[in-house]
Amino acid sequence: MEKEKTFVLIDGNAIAHRAYHAMPRFEHKGKLVNAVYGFVSILFKIISQITPKYLAVAFDVKGPTFRDKLFADYKAKRIRPEREFYDQIPIIHEFLDSMEIPYLVQQGFEADDIIGSISTHVAKETENLQVVIVTGDQDTLQLVNSRIKVLMPAMGVVKETLYDHSAVIGKLGLSPEQVIDYKALCGDSSDNIPGVKGIGSKTAVKILQDYGSLENFYKNLKKDPESVKLSPKTRQILLAGRKDALFSKKLATIRTDLKLDFKLKDANLHDFNRSEVENFLLKFNFKSLAKRLPESHRHNKQQEKLF
Repeated sequence: MEKEKTFVLIDGNAIAHRAYHAMPRFEHKGKLVNAVYGFVSILFKIISQITPKYLAVAFDVKGPTFRDKLFADYKAKRIRPEREFYDQIPIIHEFLDSMEIPYLVQQGFEADDIIGSISTHVAKETENLQVVIVTGDQDTLQLVNSRIKVLMPAMGVVKETLYDHSAVIGKLGLSPEQVIDYKALCGDSSDNIPGVKGIGSKTAVKILQDYGSLENFYKNLKKDPESVKLSPKTRQILLAGRKDALFSKKLATIRTDLKLDFKLKDANLHDFNRSEVENFLLKFNFKSLAKRLPESHRHNKQQEKLF
């Protein structure tokens, strides 16, 4: 039987943002480059530890997403990073180009939706392939299944964690499939997803442990309110907040059905122009990263036969 291979999908914005806040501030020619350094460091660590067969990176793109069109206040309370963070994203793109690693964007959607669509499709259509999503965003835990795991890399005081199905249950007391319903009930302040006002984490977990899904809970609540083991006040709050819960679920759900111009072979991790990548790193004085550069047997500009 063929040995299982790994496809790593990195949430570029999430990892760069983590690096931006965790790494010391340092500049190159007056411009901050700490997010670039941290991103490349994590990338090299992933390649070394996991040795993936395939690797790609997804990024958010400037402009409104379909969620913004559904809800004008989506992420309204989130403090946007400074311009000096966003100025580093094109440098990360340039680095990925030098290593010939594809990066993906889709107007109107978030990186999560790109990752959700690609990982779900690849996991279904490809045998002997494990998908590992690398991110700092817990929203992606909803995507975890027998073929998809989520890796949250170590950064600062935060320890590295790999989430499979059992690890998600251990963390939340809920299955990956219930993560969306959990957010639908108690909301998400970081994304400004409203949820049902007055319903907290403990109540949301209890409801989903007892009824399995948001829809099944509301079916029982409507049919026989007295059978639902919650206080009359809480039942009333939930009945009044049904529309908010269903709307919040729509906002919290990562899309898995995008039609993307992507083929798995495009993400084949292959030899790159080593001298070009070294020059890129040394240009920013990333000497320690240059020493960690993954092995490549191609030193000239001749394109190797990839597939």
